Amino acid sequence: MLSGEFLTENKQELINHLRKRKIIITTIREKPKEINMSFGFKNRITTRDLGVFTRQFATMINAGLPMVQCLDILSSQMDKPLFKKIVSDVMYDVEAGSTLAEALRKQPCFSDLFVNMVEAGEAGGILDVILNRLAVYLEKADALMKKVKGAMTYPAVVMTVCTGASIFMLMFIIPTFAAMFKDFGGELPLPTKIVMGLSDFLRANWYLLLGVVVGAFFAFKRYYKTTAGHYRIDRIMLRLPILGDVIRKSAVARFTRTLGTLVSSGVPILNGLEITARTSGNKVIEEAILKTRTSISEGNTIAEPLRECGVFPPMVVQMIGVGEQTGALDEMLAKVADFYDSEVDTAVGALTSIIEPVMIVVMGTIVGGMLIAMYLPMFKLVTVVSGG
Repeated sequence: MLSGEFLTENKQELINHLRKRKIIITTIREKPKEINMSFGFKNRITTRDLGVFTRQFATMINAGLPMVQCLDILSSQMDKPLFKKIVSDVMYDVEAGSTLAEALRKQPCFSDLFVNMVEAGEAGGILDVILNRLAVYLEKADALMKKVKGAMTYPAVVMTVCTGASIFMLMFIIPTFAAMFKDFGGELPLPTKIVMGLSDFLRANWYLLLGVVVGAFFAFKRYYKTTAGHYRIDRIMLRLPILGDVIRKSAVARFTRTLGTLVSSGVPILNGLEITARTSGNKVIEEAILKTRTSISEGNTIAEPLRECGVFPPMVVQMIGVGEQTGALDEMLAKVADFYDSEVDTAVGALTSIIEPVMIVVMGTIVGGMLIAMYLPMFKLVTVVSGG
């Protein structure tokens, strides 16, 4: 007597699956929906999760274990319930006669890049080699993502602290000083009047300002989801001083790493460029890659359209051109990717070293300016008292 769970689109698909495995069906029941209290964090499959899975899978395949057994072992040791179920479903599909690529394609967590490389590995009989390349790619992609996020997180955190401190002072500290100044009489200094006016305005209209901020946030997100909005914002991001340099270099590193991995794995160049465009992470870069793909399909080289688009640095274009001429495009792309990985490190370091003092000065000016403005009447009072 067997029992278990299976994720499927409809009951008939499940019946067909069980019959293929020569299992006699007694009852089929739909599983009741569970209340998810993890808010998605526990089940979110990260690039690091995929990298660990791929590395372990490659090691077991290389050791000569059957594919179904590898997937069964990997499934049993998964910590995340969703990933565990996905790997189990892949195992069942492979056991039922599907290729690994076909089984992976059904699961949304595996990208086109992942599936196409596995397909090329299965066709060429070098699945373990391809999985190792995929593992290296995912590990480097995860490291690059963390660098870029780190570069963007620091200024965001400092600005949030600065804004929070300013709002707290205007809402709670400044009104205390204002109550004291009412008893002093006389004319208050202009900076003090400005700060007190800002405090009164914020206290009276904080809900309207909050509504404007929330509305602007959602309007921005909606605009960013449109094709034109996504393209314009991505172009602006590339043109930002310092931060734009980090984004551009990380995009070049991702492009060269992805295309080099696909080409070295036997994926056709046109398919590789299409996949690379979709995983570029920037609409401007994506458009440039797709134009390159169109140009290549018309018989041109890769380097020429890349040079014309003006997005990629001249050094990248020249190295790709040399790689094409020498027949070592994958190796040249890997070298460019390694170089730009280190360039991202340097750019992140430069960004942090510049932003840190700038943020400190900005924060000190705002908070210190408000404090000085509130102490000015006290200095004036002391002067009057001393003179009297």
